Amino acid sequence: MFKKGILSSVIAGVMLAGTAFAAEKPGEGVTVRPVMAPSVEEMFQHRILFKALSDLGYEVDEPQEVEYQTIHLALGTGDGDFTAVHWNELHHNFFEESGGDQVLEKVGTLIDGALQGYLVNKAAYDAGITSLEALKDPKNAAMFDADGDGKADLAGCVPGWGCERVIEHQLTEFGLRDTVSHNQGAYNAIIADSIARNEAGENILYYTWTPYWVSGALVPGEDVEWLSVPYTSLPDGKEGNTTFNGKNLGFSVDSIRVVTTDEFLAANPAAAKLFEVAQIDINDISAQNKKVADGESDSADIDRHVDEWIAANQAAYDSWLAAARAVN
Repeated sequence: MFKKGILSSVIAGVMLAGTAFAAEKPGEGVTVRPVMAPSVEEMFQHRILFKALSDLGYEVDEPQEVEYQTIHLALGTGDGDFTAVHWNELHHNFFEESGGDQVLEKVGTLIDGALQGYLVNKAAYDAGITSLEALKDPKNAAMFDADGDGKADLAGCVPGWGCERVIEHQLTEFGLRDTVSHNQGAYNAIIADSIARNEAGENILYYTWTPYWVSGALVPGEDVEWLSVPYTSLPDGKEGNTTFNGKNLGFSVDSIRVVTTDEFLAANPAAAKLFEVAQIDINDISAQNKKVADGESDSADIDRHVDEWIAANQAAYDSWLAAARAVN
């Protein structure tokens, strides 16, 4: 039979152990519901956060995979808890249309320096096609005609991604409707055709973004060049910084952020802090995306990429967890 003093010490020890566990695992007992796009290239950044959430004790549910507009709608209606693929400028309308600041919150800056724009092959650029406006001339547009209709074929943006709103707006704004066709569909299939045509020595015109593997296959400054636009013009009268390295690309220089719900943030201060402090270098994202494009694309490959990234950035990763644990 325990003496009173010994029993008190045992109870105190158990309580201390419980307190230490709670501090180490502040998310214990909470299930997090992520929402993301059905894009293998965006699993990497999400799974880094999934691993951090798991290390904080959270249970991470199987992600819902829907397109970008629907991601925001799902969060706004409470059908998910967070996404790590919100482009701060490009997707802001989706954010507002899904309830905005009344129900949602943009947290931290996970990836900085994201670009979008129009590109052509180096030979066409060196021949004088340095701006989108040059395609108003039917002779210039015909250089990029892939289907024989006399118009330039632009490998464009999938409907529902947000970039299509900018492209469609600018084709009208810059007077390009008669000379440029915006080809939309499965982006990877469209861009694969552009890459093949470039390899065959044909001219190509396409939209892309960074971070993404395409800029590893068609390297700006070597294989292709960014086009300029005549002036900044974005849908709905929006304003933004669209200039990068002295060239107006037509799309806002952007950042990728976590969007989560006000309800989730209030109930989970550790996760809130994690989302606030987590950062991943954009070049690391592009490098991982290139591995995916080269065939390392199954789930086990991506988990290995995540483990390798954490090992290479252990001090930063550990600092995220320490900051998250400190708020509880």
